[in-house]
Amino acid sequence: MLRIGQGYDLHPLVKGRPLILGGIQITHPQKLGLAGVTDGDCLTHAIIDALLGATGLGDIGQMFPASDPTVKNAASTKLLTIVLQKAWSLGFTIHNIDCTILAEQPKLADSIPQMRQVLCEICQLEENQLSIKATTMEQLGPVGRNEAIAALAVTLLENNSKEAIR
Repeated sequence: MLRIGQGYDLHPLVKGRPLILGGIQITHPQKLGLAGVTDGDCLTHAIIDALLGATGLGDIGQMFPASDPTVKNAASTKLLTIVLQKAWSLGFTIHNIDCTILAEQPKLADSIPQMRQVLCEICQLEENQLSIKATTMEQLGPVGRNEAIAALAVTLLENNSKEAIR
């Protein structure tokens, strides 16, 4: 059985926070970072939501409610590991993950290979199974005004287990 999942996340840019995307720290030219209960890594959050959607397990807010003290300032990559372990325990395997980051600043081309390496290692994927692209919003909306960064992710999972979620 093949299952498709999609994820989307947007976090505001604020002073006093590190900018974490795809599990790595990036320098924003205005020294801004992403606000959030966790580290604010909207790329990893979008991947988590895509995986949860494909497995039928809800969304990141259901699995990791903001009211849970263990979620506060947590590394989003640790949350991703928990979701992956749950998906694998249910018999799911990942065919691929395709992501797009929407950011006016910083320019991300030089950081994408490291993000991809970190996420492939966590997800136990080959490089050709995980794609990360970046684009701007042409100065439109909160992303275009450099007030936020957003990310989208789509994944294709397969489960041939008789115990698969129906």
